[in-house]
Amino acid sequence: MIPDVSELKSLLDFAAPLARDAGEITLRHFKGSFVAERKADNSFVTVADRETEKYLRASIEKAFPDDAILGEEEGEKRGKSNRRWILDPIDGTYSFVHRVPLYGVLIGLEIDGEAVIGVVNLPALDELIYAARGVGCFWNDASARVSSTDSLSDALLLATDFGACEQYGFDRATQILQRQVHSRRTWGDAYGHVLVATGRADIMLDPVMNVWDCAALLPIVEEAGGTFTDWQGRRTIHGGNAISTNGALFESVMAVIRKIEES
Repeated sequence: MIPDVSELKSLLDFAAPLARDAGEITLRHFKGSFVAERKADNSFVTVADRETEKYLRASIEKAFPDDAILGEEEGEKRGKSNRRWILDPIDGTYSFVHRVPLYGVLIGLEIDGEAVIGVVNLPALDELIYAARGVGCFWNDASARVSSTDSLSDALLLATDFGACEQYGFDRATQILQRQVHSRRTWGDAYGHVLVATGRADIMLDPVMNVWDCAALLPIVEEAGGTFTDWQGRRTIHGGNAISTNGALFESVMAVIRKIEES
C-alpha cells in the first residue's frame, strides 16, 4: 500500500540530503585522481562508485533496517518491509571518468513495487532534482515543470548516443524523430531525462537502461508533468529501455515508433 503524501514527503526529506551528501564523495574523486576499471560488460567502474554506494547503503540501513536495497555495484539486500531503495552511485560513469560534469547520484524508492520517490544529484553542476508521488518535482528547491512544446517541429530531442539506438534495434524510429524535430543533442544519461523534467528539453531517448538507471527518473519526470515509459509506451522502470517526454509530445513520439513496428 502506497503511504499518504505526508509520509512520502518525510521519506523524500531523508533521500534528498542523502543524495547531496553522497555527491560530495563523488566530487572529491572527480576533482582528484582515480583509476578507472572495466566491468564484465565493459562499462567503467571506479573507487568513487564503490565508496558512494557503500555510504548510501550504510545510511539507509541505519535509518530503515528492514528495507530492501538494490545497488548497481553491490547487488541486492533483501528486506522485511514493503520498501526497496534502488541506487546508482554514479550514473554516467563514462562522463565521470572523462571529467565531464554530466553525471549524477541516483536514489529511487519503490513501495509495493511502485516507484514513488526519485532523487538525482548532479554534484558537479550543483543541481539537485527530487520528487515524490503527489508531492511534486523540485529543482534546487524551486518547483520543476516540463516544457509546453506540443509539436515535434519545435522540439529538442536528446539521447545519450544516437548510434546506440541502431545497435539495440531502434534506428529507424530514431532517424525519423531526428528528421522531424527542431534540434538534437547528446546530453545524455540521467542528465537528459532531468532536462526534460525541468523544461530544458522535450524528449529523451535511451535504448538500454537498467532498473537502477530508471527508478529515480520515473517519479521525477511524472511529477514534473511528463511521461516516463519504455519504447513500447509502458509506464515502467523494468522495461530495459526508456523514453521521457514532456507529455504533450508523447503520442507523437509513440506514433512514429508504432508506425515502424507495424510496417
